[in-house]
Amino acid sequence: MDFLRGYRIVLGSGSPRRKALLEALGISFEVQIKSIEETFPDSLKGAAITDYIAKLKATPFLSELKNKDILITSDTLVSHEGNALGKPNSAKEAKQMLRSLSGKAHQVITSVCFSTNKKQYVVNDTTTVFFKKFTNQEIDYYIANFKPFDKAGAYGIQEWIGLVGVEKIEGSYETVVGFPVFLVYKNLQSIVESN
Repeated sequence: MDFLRGYRIVLGSGSPRRKALLEALGISFEVQIKSIEETFPDSLKGAAITDYIAKLKATPFLSELKNKDILITSDTLVSHEGNALGKPNSAKEAKQMLRSLSGKAHQVITSVCFSTNKKQYVVNDTTTVFFKKFTNQEIDYYIANFKPFDKAGAYGIQEWIGLVGVEKIEGSYETVVGFPVFLVYKNLQSIVESN
């Protein structure tokens, strides 16, 4: 993209889905990964959690950012009946999550943090997903074959369970995938214009 000429874009995420969506925008970038412990204060709810963790993921990079560097970090969670569902730690936990989401609507919240050596901006988006009622066999099949342990709420909308189970969504599909590209593009433009 011409407006980003001279800028170095760093994606601070190992997610192949975020990488593919950023590539689809036609933006040149490099991937750098620094691991952090994804914990947050119990008092936080909904988008405040993903905003907090997206900023937390940027922290190890901040001292290294130079002029014209833009770091992008992101976090996604599933919010259901007041509970924040992160990544499951086991097949048993994944099964419990998918059973709780079965036949109901839930929200997927993704926050994206943009960091430069001068400022930090955080934006978020929420999409509502409506699932059909799953059989135990469908849940077992999905977990056994797709191992969704790196996904908030124990599922990826772009995978088998999304194809057979999502009745409708209200909002952005890419937000559910974990990277609202329309917000990423818009905010990169804003950052460049304000420099």
